[in-house]
Amino acid sequence: MEYMCLVVTGTVGAGKTTFIRSVSEIEVVDTDVRPTDETAHLKNSTTVGFDFGRLQFDPEMALHLYGTPGQSRFDFMWDILIRKAHAYILLVAAHRPQEFRQARQILSFMNQRANIPMIIGLTHTDDPEAWSEEDVFVALGYVDENKRPPILKVNPTKKESVAQAVIYLVEHLMATCVV
Repeated sequence: MEYMCLVVTGTVGAGKTTFIRSVSEIEVVDTDVRPTDETAHLKNSTTVGFDFGRLQFDPEMALHLYGTPGQSRFDFMWDILIRKAHAYILLVAAHRPQEFRQARQILSFMNQRANIPMIIGLTHTDDPEAWSEEDVFVALGYVDENKRPPILKVNPTKKESVAQAVIYLVEHLMATCVV
């Protein structure tokens, strides 16, 4: 059986675990625990290892989804997961600009370890404080319009939205012929 490995990464609270739970055909394997740091102000649990979900396309093809922890102290997991990935999506909470620097660091970390297709998924775009796609691009260091990865709005709580993002990422992967 063949499988594609897709990594879902981003800052704490960007929607990584929810994203995977929305589309996985199996019960998601997670390593969520009660946070003991500033993360407790954002949410009741946080990923400390990784999340795992799966989509089976046919008997011979499956998609494995791996979600990374958002805190940089778990960057050893980022390293393990990205090295086996075929592509990844960076989720960015568009309404929390104070986290854009961390998102940019995650992006840099991933790109230093793997030359694979990626897209940016903007979450929380319905929030009145959400930044525009253009402003997020600039905040992430993509000033040159010709060198930007694809970006799309994603609602991690909606299966259809997540499915569209996964399909888009797989199509982007296939278009670049990395598999």
